[in-house]
Amino acid sequence: MAEEVCCLKAQLKEKEKEIAALKKKLAQLEKNHTTVLELHDKVTPITSLTSKPALSNEDIMRYSRQLLLPELGVQGQLNLSKTSVLIVGCGGLGCPLAQYLAAAGIGRLGLLDYDEVELSNLHRQVLHGEENQGQAKALSAAKAVKRLNSTVECIPYHLQLSTENALQLIQQYDIVADCSDNVPTRYLVNDACVISGKPLVSASALRMEGQLTVYNYRGGPCYRCLYPVPPPPETVTNCSDGGVLGVVPGIMGCFQALEVLKIASGQGSSCGQQLVMFDAQDARFRSIKLRPKQPGCAVCGENPSVTQLVDYEAFCGSAATDKCRKLNLLSKDQRITVQDYKSILDNAGPHVLLDVRPLVEVDICHLPFSLNIPLSSLEDRKSEHLQLLQERISELKQQMAGDCRPPVYVICKQGNDSQKAVQVLEKMSGSEVDSIAVKDISGGLMAWVKRIDPTFPQY
Repeated sequence: MAEEVCCLKAQLKEKEKEIAALKKKLAQLEKNHTTVLELHDKVTPITSLTSKPALSNEDIMRYSRQLLLPELGVQGQLNLSKTSVLIVGCGGLGCPLAQYLAAAGIGRLGLLDYDEVELSNLHRQVLHGEENQGQAKALSAAKAVKRLNSTVECIPYHLQLSTENALQLIQQYDIVADCSDNVPTRYLVNDACVISGKPLVSASALRMEGQLTVYNYRGGPCYRCLYPVPPPPETVTNCSDGGVLGVVPGIMGCFQALEVLKIASGQGSSCGQQLVMFDAQDARFRSIKLRPKQPGCAVCGENPSVTQLVDYEAFCGSAATDKCRKLNLLSKDQRITVQDYKSILDNAGPHVLLDVRPLVEVDICHLPFSLNIPLSSLEDRKSEHLQLLQERISELKQQMAGDCRPPVYVICKQGNDSQKAVQVLEKMSGSEVDSIAVKDISGGLMAWVKRIDPTFPQY
């Protein structure tokens, strides 16, 4: 009896080892399947999608509600399963787009994003969760998509799209969706799509508004046809600077998914020569007919001058990132560091601290001793605001001896608007306001958080 028990225990131990080995192998296979492709100068080629001869019973059940649509039907569904889509940006637009494409049965999804998940993303980037903070967005999105539909081939790319890798990557997909939030990437994606002959479904969202257009589709215009010259960098606002209500990119991402699915299924898009605009405040959509493809376009025209990808950051004069931009408008002697300003406070040096952020930002957080006059009010020279500043300067002059110029230090969130305010005040000095010594606090309140007071709110 004892011998039999020992024998059974030994067999059980062997089986447990086999199970452990199988679990390890399974975990490795799953890891390999969703490993982020770290791409720089080289992109690994992807083999074309294998055609499904027909829909399986499981496919019919999963997609039954859309199979009933005469506009889609069985053939449309089969077309979706053979189509590959590259999503550039797994943020507020890319997340709902990826969800609905995967749910609808797109054959292969490429998910590209260079960034990692942050807490400030979660109000709009709905594929990511609190537990994904610090994780690559591409990998986080891929895992969420695979949970939704395991039959979709999903390839995450944790990389910055560049002139070195864009063509090789885009050429491996049938349709490209631009969900980026910066001008250089928009030009890069557009040019790569034109050179590769791929349709581009592009959307944007900011504050309470959204836009969508389909470029380079069935003889329609490309992005450069409409915007041959990039806007000045200081005029461009992104979500980090201007804010956005989370549902707005959600709506526009769903709209992108709709147009991608129409193109992929064979129905075709009706947005190839029109700009669709969404006003969330009034809950209203409107369309503007765009000018046709331009014969003189630098990339898709009759005699293109752009036949290969260029340096798009140099072309646009700005970085290919959706982070808050950093301007350098002033000389070194026109700026002080937050450490310098802290020393002024500690020494009780008489001065005026001018916060030039909009009131909505001041309500979020502010230094208690600051005077708020928004940059827009300074630029418009609104008398009531200038009077406030004049009164504060007059009080300061009474505290100071001799003919010293009253010091005014200007602060904002990142140190961009404050530099513009310094330029405005220097032009005013001696007219609307008494002669002052005005300087910008470099890096603004976010530098204050980083170097002086980590308990101060960040936004």
